[in-house]
Amino acid sequence: MKKHVWLLVLFTISIVNAQDKKTNKAKDTIIKTEVVKVITSYVPKITDAFKIKEKPVITHTKETEKKKLDYQIFSVPVASTFIPKSGALKKISLGKRERLYANYLSAGFGNIVSPFIETYIRKSMNRDSESGAYAKLLLSLDPVENTRLSSTFYNLDIDLYHQQVQRYFVWEAGLNLERNKYNWYGLPTNIDFTDGTIDAIEEDQTYGYYKLYGKINFDDSYLDTANGSVSFFSDAFSSSEFNIDAAVNFNFPLDGIHRNLNDLKLKTSINFLGGKFANAYESQNEIKYSFLTAGVNPYYKFNIKDFSIKLGGKGYFSMDIQKTVNHLLVYPDVEISYPIIKDFANIFIGATGGLKNNTYKSYSDKNPYVSPTLDITQTNEKFNAFGGINGKISQQFSYNFKASYADIEDRPFYTLNYSKSNGKKSTGSNGFILNGYEFGNSFRVVYNDTKLISVFGEVAFEGIKNLTVGANLEFNKFTLDNQLHPWNEPKIKSELFGAYKVDKWYAGANLFFVGERKGVQYDGITPSPFTTVNLKSYIDINFNGGYHFHDDFSVFLNLKNVLNNNYQQYTNYGVQGFQALAGITWKFDTLF
Repeated sequence: MKKHVWLLVLFTISIVNAQDKKTNKAKDTIIKTEVVKVITSYVPKITDAFKIKEKPVITHTKETEKKKLDYQIFSVPVASTFIPKSGALKKISLGKRERLYANYLSAGFGNIVSPFIETYIRKSMNRDSESGAYAKLLLSLDPVENTRLSSTFYNLDIDLYHQQVQRYFVWEAGLNLERNKYNWYGLPTNIDFTDGTIDAIEEDQTYGYYKLYGKINFDDSYLDTANGSVSFFSDAFSSSEFNIDAAVNFNFPLDGIHRNLNDLKLKTSINFLGGKFANAYESQNEIKYSFLTAGVNPYYKFNIKDFSIKLGGKGYFSMDIQKTVNHLLVYPDVEISYPIIKDFANIFIGATGGLKNNTYKSYSDKNPYVSPTLDITQTNEKFNAFGGINGKISQQFSYNFKASYADIEDRPFYTLNYSKSNGKKSTGSNGFILNGYEFGNSFRVVYNDTKLISVFGEVAFEGIKNLTVGANLEFNKFTLDNQLHPWNEPKIKSELFGAYKVDKWYAGANLFFVGERKGVQYDGITPSPFTTVNLKSYIDINFNGGYHFHDDFSVFLNLKNVLNNNYQQYTNYGVQGFQALAGITWKFDTLF
């Protein structure tokens, strides 16, 4: 019993010792923790921070370098049943392209002893410059029938120019020369002129025009264009006219304010006009005139949805130097258009005005039978309101209709001068020999404040291959303050026109209709009394055509007044009858 008790005690003691060793071994593997006491706190400074270089250089280690990839493509053919089908272009017949030449020479001759010559020659100095010359001469020997005075005339026009292309602009300078001769052959029909008086009349008048001009077109600049000219006009009666004109156009971009804004455009001009006539018609007093005019025209164009709008204005400061009178004039310059049916019907309305410089040159161009005793002044179009519609009914049919109402101050009209001769003498009441224009066969210019209603319409048709036809009609209603009638101005004017062209042939036609006009006829050798006469309406039909033997050689034929109508364009001035002018044209590249 005791033996078993001791064995039990020993077994228990051994078990307890084993547990103590295992527990101690576990304690040895546990990480001990300690408490760190901070004596003072850390205060960081900027200098303690690591400063990054402005352009750091990063050096890759060998392990981080990119490995170069080597790859190859192995093409493997694949069977396919798709076969592309080649298309065929549909050809459009544009006709044979006409070769263009730099120069040409035309010469012809008419049935009323009318030689004609016209030429244009240009020469390229290099890629950026060229020079050229244009000349035209038309002579007709006494073409108007049943006139006791000669109706011979000739027109000579020469234009020389040089053009140069620079880096930022293109400039051109030139010289224009004109020489024109006419005769005052329209004697009044109510005066019986004797043969002696007829022989004493020197009816010829010669105009000379000399103009030096220049212009510059700028690329991508606020300054768009600039042009100027100096001209001199004279005649055979010591009349002279000097004209200096300059104009500069600007483009001011507004996209800096807003990207959707267009350019603001500004036109500026300055003009000096001065001239004199040796004497007036009623006296021997000299006539002088001179004007200095400066103008500005700013305008801005923009779109609002489908509306196209132009907003602007015109301003002029004009000085009448002879009369010491100054004027400051302002006009509207606005227009609004809207396509009520896109590409087919576009309506527009607007208002404008302006100041026009009348010149001796412009009067003689329109009516070469004016006397060298004119009163020259400016025309003030105070207001011109207009509106209309234009567009296309189809791709072949186009139209344009416009109506306007204008209030015009000092609008010019042509009316006859009275005769200083009773037909039996060639001297005036003062005993001096009369000039060739003082026999009631010349025109003066009268001015009148005018209200003008004008309606214009035009249609054109291009529906037939190689054929274009069209027509226009203009109706004018004049309301005058002082004059009885708008002398020598028709109320109705109309034109029918057509052109046809094939490879070798070309032809054209014009039919003009001018309605009745009013003129004067003096009862004696004084400016009053006078009788109003009617100038009949007339129709003038003209044809032109030609044949191309080759690209550089062709013949032409012009037929005028085919109906041989003996109508009066101006009072007492009949026109030429039937006229035929035939000739040849040679086109070439260069003669040098």
